[in-house]
Amino acid sequence: MTQYVLEMDSGEKRLNELGYKQELRREMTLFKTLAITFSCMSVFTGTPLYGQSLRYAGPATLIWGWLVVTFFTWFVGIAMAEICSSFPTTGSLYFWAAHLTGPRWGPFASWCCAWLEIIGLTTAIGAQAYSATQAFQMFILIATGTNKGGGYFASRSVFVCMYMGITLIWAVLNTFALQFIALLNIISIWWQVIGGLLVIIMLPLVAPSTQTASSVFTHFETSPESTGISSVPYAVVLSVLLSNYCLYGYDAAAHLTEETKGADKTGPIAILSSIGIISVFGWAYYLALTFSIQDLDYLYSADNETAGVLVPAQIIYDAFHGRYHNSTGAVIFLFIIWGSFFFCGLSVTTTAARVVYAVSRDGCMPFSPVWRKVNPRNKVPTNAVWLCAAITMLLGLPILKMDVVFIAILSVSTIGWVGGYAVPIFARLVMAEENFKPGPFYLGRARRPVCLVAFLWICYTCSVFLLPTSYPIRWKTFNYAPVALGVVLTLVMVWWALDARKWYKGPVRNIDVQNGNNQHPQSHH
Repeated sequence: MTQYVLEMDSGEKRLNELGYKQELRREMTLFKTLAITFSCMSVFTGTPLYGQSLRYAGPATLIWGWLVVTFFTWFVGIAMAEICSSFPTTGSLYFWAAHLTGPRWGPFASWCCAWLEIIGLTTAIGAQAYSATQAFQMFILIATGTNKGGGYFASRSVFVCMYMGITLIWAVLNTFALQFIALLNIISIWWQVIGGLLVIIMLPLVAPSTQTASSVFTHFETSPESTGISSVPYAVVLSVLLSNYCLYGYDAAAHLTEETKGADKTGPIAILSSIGIISVFGWAYYLALTFSIQDLDYLYSADNETAGVLVPAQIIYDAFHGRYHNSTGAVIFLFIIWGSFFFCGLSVTTTAARVVYAVSRDGCMPFSPVWRKVNPRNKVPTNAVWLCAAITMLLGLPILKMDVVFIAILSVSTIGWVGGYAVPIFARLVMAEENFKPGPFYLGRARRPVCLVAFLWICYTCSVFLLPTSYPIRWKTFNYAPVALGVVLTLVMVWWALDARKWYKGPVRNIDVQNGNNQHPQSHH
């Protein structure tokens, strides 16, 4: 036994103090953790939203909005990093929620947080699959001769098949060992960095004419005739949605901490550095796109080369076609963007499966014993992976009939994912300081203001994603996120009120369970 104690690293030792035994392998280094976090946050994430955001309130709002959102995101990141440094456990957010709220509220807080996370992450796979399929649709269209030259434009049913296909590929890849995924993620970080730099530097250079700095940084216009939104503040808020959506996902480092060496230090570093990298890269990408616009109105016309579906694709096409009179460069760039979504979705699937595994390890899901099985050979929660894939495929079915599926999936995903951050941060805000066991990264006195700003920002983000995105409201353009979320959360709360509160005691300590004294998770304080 002593032999084993000698070999534990600081993260694993803390994990045992918190009452979990090591089940998943500790094989991730800082670079690998950063790679997964970075690809969950992907440089190109906002590509499908870019055209819409540009249209709501012009280039200036989009560009400066990014900086404002980055500023507030830092507060959330710092608050998360402090908690992560104190609790290096997987499925972390809801475990943190239980521990920070104390014995009385712990079970309820972790219940809410667990469900928000599950909702946010499983739908996030759907958002990535949609983005990837859309990039692929454009890739095929331009490669086969554009919309004007008789290219192949995938119909809705083909689109859904591609969406299902890509989800299946991710699930299959996630069924193999974590090492393989870690390798793919290292390819991913280079793909994102090199591909990102290529697009950011090349695009404005290739474009035959670029926009003036004044038009990019100061031009503000709303277009009520196409969006139906004439109120300026509302248009600005919707335009900044792009940045709100791109800048989350940094908790992926926290989900992987149980598998990371020295997690109490690498977790916080990975969270903060990924926010730093993405905020710079993402801003540069949107600047490059905006500077390279040739003709603003032509981007949205339904009979342009990309059928007016994906604005960035049209910008890239115009740039290359304008200079070289062929579309090879545009096809390559679209392939880079597609690859980025592919890797991003793969990481999100990994994270989602980890969360489902952790939550069902604590008996919070229906049929928990099924989802918490870990494949003995390669130590991957296989059933959890396939559950996530199945939910994602169901989410894709409405694409056949509705136009706003993407906005709705993305809104539900952002609210669930970011809303999950709110529970531990709020708990940290109101708890007594002497109950907190600080890790290496500690805020001290600054914690209250930091957590308060972070919490208010999260509330703002979540409420914005519930707004209708275009007027007049019709069935085809209706953002059904509030309805979908309302139904699921009501069911979860009713289940809690009627039944779950009697037996759900928060995270289960699986070390005690073996010794036969199944004690309450908070009783050791």
